[in-house]
Amino acid sequence: MRTFDKKRRLLCAAMLPVVAALSGVAGLPASAETYPARTVTIVVPYPAGGLGDILPRAMAQVLQEQTKQTFIIDNRPGATQSIGTRYAAHTAADGYTLLFGSVTSLALNPILKKNLPYDPLKDFEPIALTFMSPMYLVTRLDLKANSVKELIALAKTDPKKLTYSSGGVGSSSHLAAELFNTMAGTSMTHVPYGGTGPAIRDTIAGVVDLTFTGSGMSYAKQGQVKALATTGATRATAAPDVPTLAESGLAGYEASIWFGFLAPAGTPRPIVDKLYAEMKNAVESGALREKLRATNDEVELVVKPPQEFRAFIGKETERWRSVTQAAHLKPQ
Repeated sequence: MRTFDKKRRLLCAAMLPVVAALSGVAGLPASAETYPARTVTIVVPYPAGGLGDILPRAMAQVLQEQTKQTFIIDNRPGATQSIGTRYAAHTAADGYTLLFGSVTSLALNPILKKNLPYDPLKDFEPIALTFMSPMYLVTRLDLKANSVKELIALAKTDPKKLTYSSGGVGSSSHLAAELFNTMAGTSMTHVPYGGTGPAIRDTIAGVVDLTFTGSGMSYAKQGQVKALATTGATRATAAPDVPTLAESGLAGYEASIWFGFLAPAGTPRPIVDKLYAEMKNAVESGALREKLRATNDEVELVVKPPQEFRAFIGKETERWRSVTQAAHLKPQ
């Protein structure tokens, strides 16, 4: 009996590595098949209320409906999106914490911040580029300028008197305004905020004179601001009557913004691929557009897969590097 027990123990011990290995192999596809099995958090490095908050909330709602699992938004603004982005970079690479990234956090910060606490391409796995949009140059309603030409003339009459708000130093809205200053020969004063939400709210309230924002037309259609121009290379489909800055006298001006979703580096590829598939369906089914119809209908919906998104980030970083050089902005 003792001999049998000893043989059985030896056999079990010999089988343990095999069982463990088989369990590990079997577990990989199973985890992707059952993902998500619990709540997924999307870290949004913007304050509530602006375009950078509206877009991921809409996607979260659609993903929740498609997967029958909860997707929540965790707003972590500050330091030109660096606080939230850094936090997301150091979370578990299991697919249950995602980042809503942007041109600012992924392309501009690496250029303009000396000690950036994360690396966009090394610390993250791109999932999908999903939103692209021009910005709009909008002013407070009572500003005595109804065109770009009149705005430039007004800005030159009393240099530094006109103020513009932005989502923070080095943000896309900041660079759009500084590019305007450089090309127009003006010197409007920068008033940085902790996000685009408060930046547009204070423009509406008249605390500052103007701002550049992707959600500008939504407020213009509500009669809260005046939209003088779009920063895109061509007129926006959602606002065909609003001229581009290029056709308003600043030839060659172009400064669009974009957003997408990423996971911490090391997130299993099957989970990244599943998230991409869900986001692709959200865009192509029309469900995401429907969610945005009431709040922001002018954003272009796209769906670039992980590898294309990664390459896009690299190309955009180099494009914006030339813009920052033209605006004489140096890393801080």
